[in-house]
Amino acid sequence: MTRPSSIPLRLAATAVATLAVLSLSGCLYAQIPAGSPSDTPAPPAETDAPIDGSTGSTLTFAEGLDLTSDTYIEWGDGLVVDDGWKIVAPDDGNGGWTYGTVDGTCTARFWQGHTTDVPVVAGDDSASSDAILGVLLQTPTADVTPVATTGEFSYMAGGNGGVETRQVVGVDGSRTWLMAARAFTQTGVGLYVIVDCTAGDAEATMAAINEENAVVVTP
Repeated sequence: MTRPSSIPLRLAATAVATLAVLSLSGCLYAQIPAGSPSDTPAPPAETDAPIDGSTGSTLTFAEGLDLTSDTYIEWGDGLVVDDGWKIVAPDDGNGGWTYGTVDGTCTARFWQGHTTDVPVVAGDDSASSDAILGVLLQTPTADVTPVATTGEFSYMAGGNGGVETRQVVGVDGSRTWLMAARAFTQTGVGLYVIVDCTAGDAEATMAAINEENAVVVTP
């Protein structure tokens, strides 16, 4: 992952303040979305019938536009079997949960759900992913886009990579943080993870998470 050369002081300060609130209260400044779990897509019924076609090996921003509106997208939780991580906050019923490293140096806050309260751009998964970051940072999307970079989540299985994301990273003394998000405008849902490390490297931690965790897509 590439670290931006600089982050505007106002954006960095807002991010640090946001992370502080997350650490203290477990609540985001803005809930994404405001709806209840019933507003999230229902998992498809299990079936033994084979799925026609291939899901491919990548899910770029452009490829996301080929998804059907009823495609089910969710996090595949690989950290649950990793001894290096523990649950810090279980599923809150609104699509969010948090893991922490067993040494207490990093947390990874996951979310999945509808992007109802996000100013998404129809047909533009990249700009809409920036919009998720903007809501998290309480910052206009236009201010996020110049400092965000394109990263990736793993696709279907840990270690694969392939799901394009938008991310913002930063440093505050010994503390490093990374916010990565992906919006899927065809389905109206999104995912994000916030990695916050009081010691160590948030980018390296995100890379380790990608080795274990993946975005799972069910047509």
